[in-house]
Order: sequence, then C-alpha cells, then structure tokens
Amino acid sequence: MILYPAIDLKDGNCVRLLRGDMEAATVFGTDPAAQARAFRDAGAKWLHLVDLNGAFAGKPVNAAAVEAILAAIDLPVQLGGGIRDMATIEGWLDRGLARVILGTVAVEQPELVREAAMAFPGKIAVGIDARGGRVATRGWAEETDVNVVDLAHRFEDAGVAAIIYTDIDRDGAMAGPNIAATEALARAVNVPVIASGGVSSMQDLMALRATGVIAGAISGRALYDGAIDLNAALKALA
Repeated sequence: MILYPAIDLKDGNCVRLLRGDMEAATVFGTDPAAQARAFRDAGAKWLHLVDLNGAFAGKPVNAAAVEAILAAIDLPVQLGGGIRDMATIEGWLDRGLARVILGTVAVEQPELVREAAMAFPGKIAVGIDARGGRVATRGWAEETDVNVVDLAHRFEDAGVAAIIYTDIDRDGAMAGPNIAATEALARAVNVPVIASGGVSSMQDLMALRATGVIAGAISGRALYDGAIDLNAALKALA
C-alpha cells in the first residue's frame, strides 16, 4: 500500500482544512517546495497535491506553488483541484505531473474523464469526495444525490489509474478514516482505490492495509502534527 503525503495549497501556502472548510485552514508552511523536499527526504515515493483555491475557482490558482514543487523534486506527483477541461489536463501533464485527479467533472462531465483516460493512459485518477455516501463537488461546496459506488462503476471500463475516495466528515479531523466505506468501494470496483480523509495514525495505516484491497492512503495533517512519523510509516508499510 502506497502512502501519499499530502500538500494542500491555499494562497500559496501549505495548509490543512477541517472537513473541507476554507475558513478553518491551518497554515503548516509557507514554502511548499521545501515541504515537498522534506517528504522526499523522509522516503516518500509519491506526493499528493490539492489546489484548494482552484477547487472553488474551477481553474488552477496555485500553479506557481505546484511548479515549484515539480522543480524541487523528482518524485511522481498527483494533483487535484480545479482541473475541468482537456487543455488544463494536458498543460499539467506537459509540466511534469504524473497523474491528474478529476473530481467535479467526474460528476458533471463524465465524458471528459473517459476522453482524458484514453488520451493519457495511467495518468488520470477520479476523485470521489463524499458525505454520508453521497458525492460532493466544487470544493465540497455542492452536495449531489449521486452514490459513491454508482459513480465509481461509471469509470470501471474507462482506463482510469485510480479512484481517490475522501470521506469529507473525516478530513482533517484526526478521527480515523472511514475504513468500512473505503473497503466496500475497493471491493465493488476493479480500479485501485486510495483512501483519503482522517488517516491520522499508524494504526489507521495498518488497518487500511489489512483489508488487502486498498491500494494507497493519503495523509496530511497527521504528518505535519507528528502523529505519523513518515519515515517509520513508510518502513512499516514496506
């Protein structure tokens, strides 16, 4: 199981939100590239980035910070937030991203996800963010009546590289991930599922891995707070 350290970007800074609330942002650093190097030096094999402003704006906002990270490290990096058309997808992949995460458009323009996955094999992931099993879009500001598993099934034959499942109510709350829902999703689809939201201890990581079906886990606040020692966690997962 791959552990993805998360760098959430707001106004050029590294932050963590509580349950997706932009007003409840804690700034953990003002130099995203330095944070990326620290994660690399601790042994990370991937990085997970989110352009939080972009998720609300519907277009990239923290591009300078993302580009600084890409210039600073030679790890594969995945990015979500505000990526809603083919030109933006192509632009990010051209600039060196390993994987682009499509969330809002997976609900609103599923044909774009299919087109992108066909054009860029292995480089497109679907981000499914949910409250109570229902998908939320546009920076989690809009709730839909779309069921998580139903949405995931729509892309099983599209060639997407992964599904990143976030339980919004757990995100940033340090209360543990929704293991049952994540495992159920992973067993329901034939696409690798990455857990996100509330991954806050070694026990959480071990429990996710113990399911035998979850391909990865994303953690942010726990790494900044020191609740998870990244180097020790990577060794344990290896």
